[in-house]
Amino acid sequence: MSKSCLTTPYPGYPFTTYKYYPTYSYVSFYAYPEALKIIAEAVRSEREDELFYDYMLSVAPPAQREIITSIRDDERKHAKMFRQLYWELTGQDLPPAQEVPFERPQNYCAGITKALFGELGAVEKYRKILFGLEFLPYRNMITEIYTDELKHATKWGYLFTVNCR
Repeated sequence: MSKSCLTTPYPGYPFTTYKYYPTYSYVSFYAYPEALKIIAEAVRSEREDELFYDYMLSVAPPAQREIITSIRDDERKHAKMFRQLYWELTGQDLPPAQEVPFERPQNYCAGITKALFGELGAVEKYRKILFGLEFLPYRNMITEIYTDELKHATKWGYLFTVNCR
């Protein structure tokens, strides 16, 4: 085995040219600053998310409110996890969520559609956070969050199917 293989985790470290598909930089040293930025952005949207879930619960059929409540409760848990993670990584608290103007969806189905694509977009953003963290417990936290987002997208997809054909 050559000496260079022993000093780097993989050939071409820290940069790799991928033969078939260009991918995001997997080297946590380079992805860490973006991870912190995305965590802060996720927390900043807390208030708007609360108003959105309040609206969706107010217009949802009674039989579907439990599904939306479970999603809302998971999102509250994620906000706490992100705040804790940011504090552990930086030693700084994120400021409380700002009061924002809330733009109501046109109707229940428009809200479901917005939520569905919001969850899928969150998965893509949170994956970038994962790339920036090396410490396994932090990676596990992000894995819990983005798998919850996938679960939520599935639930919103179900609600879309039931209500918006």
